[in-house]
Amino acid sequence: MLLLTSQVPELETSPFSIAFHLVAEIFTAFLLIIGGIMVYRKHLLGEKIYLISVGMLLYTVINSSGYYAQSGDWGFVVMFAILFILTVMIITRFLSIKKGATN
Repeated sequence: MLLLTSQVPELETSPFSIAFHLVAEIFTAFLLIIGGIMVYRKHLLGEKIYLISVGMLLYTVINSSGYYAQSGDWGFVVMFAILFILTVMIITRFLSIKKGATN
């Protein structure tokens, strides 16, 4: 939304940095979707791709919260903190289900 409303000053001040950041976030989203579909369909590589993608999500959430903390936008920092906690809970639940299935 910020991109669409031209509220990303880094497009002018540090275009390479923001471009790489956006590519990483888009790739993370793509892998989350693909991994989720593959887990749902019980594909052989689904769990591995899913776990890699949620690891990428954790990094993205931490990195994004740092960006907003730097700019003093604490509402977004709280939102990303909640997303971080939810993601850790989802990973923990996924791994506990997988461990229970193998025992």
